[in-house]
Amino acid sequence: MSALGALDRRFAVSASGSTIGREALGGLTTFLSMAYVTAVNPVFLAAAGIPRDDAILATVVASAFATALMGWVANLPVALAPGMGLNAFFAYTICIQHQVPWQAALGLLAIVSLVFLALTVGRVRQTITEAVPKTLRFASPVGIGLFIAVIGLQQSGIVVGNPATLVTLGDLRAPPTLLALGGLALTLALMARGVRAAVLWGMVATVGAGWLAGLVSIGGSFFALPRGRLPGMEMDLAGALRPDLLPLGVVLLFFAIFDAMGTLFAVAAEAGLLDAEGRFPRLGTALMVDALGALGGALAGTSSVTCYIESATGVSVGARTGLASLVTAGCFAAMLLLIPLVGAVAAGIPAGNRTLYPVTAPALIVVGVLMAGSVTAIEWEDLTEAVPAFLTIVLMPATFSISHGLAAGFVGYAGMKLAAGRAREAHWLVYAVAALFVWRYLLLE
Repeated sequence: MSALGALDRRFAVSASGSTIGREALGGLTTFLSMAYVTAVNPVFLAAAGIPRDDAILATVVASAFATALMGWVANLPVALAPGMGLNAFFAYTICIQHQVPWQAALGLLAIVSLVFLALTVGRVRQTITEAVPKTLRFASPVGIGLFIAVIGLQQSGIVVGNPATLVTLGDLRAPPTLLALGGLALTLALMARGVRAAVLWGMVATVGAGWLAGLVSIGGSFFALPRGRLPGMEMDLAGALRPDLLPLGVVLLFFAIFDAMGTLFAVAAEAGLLDAEGRFPRLGTALMVDALGALGGALAGTSSVTCYIESATGVSVGARTGLASLVTAGCFAAMLLLIPLVGAVAAGIPAGNRTLYPVTAPALIVVGVLMAGSVTAIEWEDLTEAVPAFLTIVLMPATFSISHGLAAGFVGYAGMKLAAGRAREAHWLVYAVAALFVWRYLLLE
């Protein structure tokens, strides 16, 4: 039995209408499409106080582990990594706004991941999924996208603080800001041309231009054996058992439940893995792996890990099985030797009393654009749907907090349905969560 034949049989490659070569190409394509995460996610973790090189190590290890698990256990061409939006929530809402030490924040992630895993095993996840209004499911990614885009605008220097108007336009002639604008323009142009991995190539070009301009330092060796330690080794579970952190845990659980579902169905549809009635036979196994990946991410020391829609790029070039995911995981593992290079890319540039991130900031703005797409699915003509959606979308960037926006959405939805005499249109869980948020804001602050 040849090694290639064994792989073919283990992952049912030929039976899925694919080849070993297509799976390898698909896995590599997926990695290139989401490799930007290895540089962008550590910026958020560093903002929370985690040492930068340790943050890179955690990001790479968590992504490689969860993606390999998806390939080996679920046999699906789906890659996982720390979720965009969840990393912002971890850093800016939990650690900075609520002044929770990152060690305790990781403990909270681990506890939520265990609850998430229990809900998945007990098949309660499906019940909760059906209970939450689709309006909030569509509005949340839009609000998170705007929130992430605002962070990108700030980190690029395009938008700055102003005591009179809160924010205003920054100095667009400043070298770091010009570099970020150039990187953003190139990335969007590549995306408009349909170039795969446009975000990665945009970052590579920005690094090159920054190096030529003397703004980015990439001297020294790019290769080194991993050093430092996984932040998860300093996790503080006891510190996470504070009553005031319960609403934040609910928000984390909300996104853990819903983040993977849409991605899995989208990738499965692209790969032809849905049955005649549009059902996904391997959904239960995939959700189990997603839950284990989230727990693994917390133990490694990064924000919640989830499925990435960029997996569809690998499927588009022929990936159909978990072998592609193993290739993607191998690429992530190889990044362990490139931590010095990733650190140079993720490093900030001092600009007065601020630090700007012209290489990674354009990626945040682009991700914001992509996440805003679901705004068209909201029923804007129905005020009982439009008001909670609007509150969710607007308050996330306006308050610089994902949890405040989601809380407003739940409370607004429950309140509007009650006011309209249509209380039965909302599941009792919606009223329970709304009451929890009201209790939190009235009694805990």
